[in-house]
Amino acid sequence: MPAPSASETLLVPDRRDDGERQSSGAQRGPFGKVFVRKGPGATTSGRGTTAFAADLLNQAASRLRTLALLYAFTFFMAAFVPALLISASREMLFSSPLHWAPGVISITAALAVAFALGAVQLRPAAVMVVALIFEVVSSYGIAAAEFLQPLGDFGGPWIGLSWVAVWMLLYNVVVPTVPRYAMAAALASVTSVPVMILLSLAVFPPAAAPGALDIFFTFVFPYLLVVIMAYVGARVVYALGTEVTRERDLGSYRLVEQLGVGGMGEVWKANHRLLARPAAIELIRWPQLGESLGVAEDVRRRFEREAQVIAQLRSPHTVTIFDFGVAEDGAFYYAMELLEGLDADRMIRRFGPMPAERVVWILRQICHSLSEAGACGLVHRDIKPANVFLCRYGEDHDFVKVLDFGIAKAVYQAPAGETALTIANVIQGTPAFIAPEQALGGGDLDSRADIYSTGCVAYWLLTGQLVFTAETPMKLLLAHAHDEPKRPSARTELPIPKELDALVLSCLAKNRENRPGSARSLLDRLDAIALDHRWTEDRAGEWWSTHMPAQAAGG
Repeated sequence: MPAPSASETLLVPDRRDDGERQSSGAQRGPFGKVFVRKGPGATTSGRGTTAFAADLLNQAASRLRTLALLYAFTFFMAAFVPALLISASREMLFSSPLHWAPGVISITAALAVAFALGAVQLRPAAVMVVALIFEVVSSYGIAAAEFLQPLGDFGGPWIGLSWVAVWMLLYNVVVPTVPRYAMAAALASVTSVPVMILLSLAVFPPAAAPGALDIFFTFVFPYLLVVIMAYVGARVVYALGTEVTRERDLGSYRLVEQLGVGGMGEVWKANHRLLARPAAIELIRWPQLGESLGVAEDVRRRFEREAQVIAQLRSPHTVTIFDFGVAEDGAFYYAMELLEGLDADRMIRRFGPMPAERVVWILRQICHSLSEAGACGLVHRDIKPANVFLCRYGEDHDFVKVLDFGIAKAVYQAPAGETALTIANVIQGTPAFIAPEQALGGGDLDSRADIYSTGCVAYWLLTGQLVFTAETPMKLLLAHAHDEPKRPSARTELPIPKELDALVLSCLAKNRENRPGSARSLLDRLDAIALDHRWTEDRAGEWWSTHMPAQAAGG
């Protein structure tokens, strides 16, 4: 599947209720809410350590731009501000182009680099070339401003390190570069000092020229030491960068780009090292895991057992799991398919409520996924719009993928005495879409809890509104436990068939015995609804071509 665009690949938002969810979602997987940190147990890729990760090079571009702006600002303050304030300095500066031209050229070059990096998206290799060239050019600018003037007899301006040395050391620490390239650029940069000294001697010959040893120990030896220090600094920065790169190799996958990060985990776009197949990888961490549950071996076994069951789900409407694993330090990770489209939460926020026939189309696909899961004894426990993903899938449009099947119950079991009211956002679901038995802390959950949450999703799709709203998550939980909802048709101007209106309320029954008994039963009742118009693949394709053309075309 082609890589989706950045604006439409925020697949599943953070696990929070409607009032708390962060605006920058990211693909969240089918295993639920439990997170621990990825450790060093992952294997490395075959790329070796000759290059930085792409995002590290992107950071280098940002740092280079900042450094270029800092260079221009500092050069202006040092070379021109005194001339603006002091008449003697002004007369000296403008007495010869040799005095002001190096500053003007250097500042112009720095601003050009900063502008280019801000306006043009350069490839990482091009950024490195620009960085190396700018280091040399900027060093010559500093040396010209310092030495391209009458220096008088040996001493004074001749003694001490040039600002070129300071600039080189700062440059190699701030802008990461492959060490051998850094050394080559440093050697080229330090030539600026003797070159400008020799040019100054030719243009402004002193009464007594310095001797060979003076020249060596003043203009050569100190700068050789600076080159060595710059090389060591570049190696340290490079080593840190490549270490991060190695840590981003996980199993058979190469982590390419971070799609999202939450309080308990990270989601990355990844590429398989051998197959031309992009994936989304979730790195799961929960730092308090060891503190709350003690030895993690039992947790690890439960994770593996639950993951194996979920990975066997074959419904096309359940997100596909490619791989999963547990690192030596107990870190959990899994790889899933990378999708193109929007979750139902973003879809409604962006385009508004849907017609009844389209809602039925979507609900049928959700039921298909939940029906298989229920047959396997799995309860999702967190069905919500953010976990219902609408996408282009092959030649199909408005194709539903149910995300985030919960490993939470298998990994985190509530301590005795705790209820869903105290850990509602950890294991039992999202308050805006939670079943009454979950809100009240009922431990014996079955698939009818998912039916209730599916009813909440249907309500959202039909009306663009939540079943209940409240000032706090606690009040929202209590509303789901005790308050009766209004009919969907009373909260929208769009026509809703009476049968669908009644079916949604049936799903939202407080007593689970009064809800459809299973996802298959709900699917059958959806099929029995008489609709004036049917939502078809042709209509879906037209909608996507009009409203989301990039995804409709598979780009």
